Amino acid sequence: MRKAGRNTRFRRFVSDISTHTPFSKMAILLVMLWLIFSAAIYMAETGVPGTSINSYGNALYWGIAALSTAGIADTPVSGSAQLIGAVWIVLGSVLFFGTIVATVTTYFMRPMQRPHKKIIDTIEYNLEQLEDLSVDELDLLKETVDTLIVHVERLKQARGDR
Repeated sequence: MRKAGRNTRFRRFVSDISTHTPFSKMAILLVMLWLIFSAAIYMAETGVPGTSINSYGNALYWGIAALSTAGIADTPVSGSAQLIGAVWIVLGSVLFFGTIVATVTTYFMRPMQRPHKKIIDTIEYNLEQLEDLSVDELDLLKETVDTLIVHVERLKQARGDR
């Protein structure tokens, strides 16, 4: 039972990240730009004497090594490839690290922007943990739910719903 609860929470976490943060969109953009810049590096280095980037695979490797700032890839030789590489390093790094910061910030700021979501999450969490709650905690949860039901009924009556 506990494992199923963790799996559900993990799925909810992944869903929140993909739905409510820029992570998915930015990851797709970063991969697309990596492929494009790698192709541009390869084309700029094609036929240049002394280059080690003589295949698209080498260009893809160079793009990852340059983005990761590992510095283990060979440097492009031609001036145009160096310019393309410089733009890729700056743009890719800004996107990569910016995505991480934006995702973390958005994820942790979201409950503060939507307090009702935090209330619902707390109630759901408590319902998932019923077996671990003490009698006093269960009584408090019951009072909270009863108050919520009364509030909903009042709202429905005020709107004329039945």
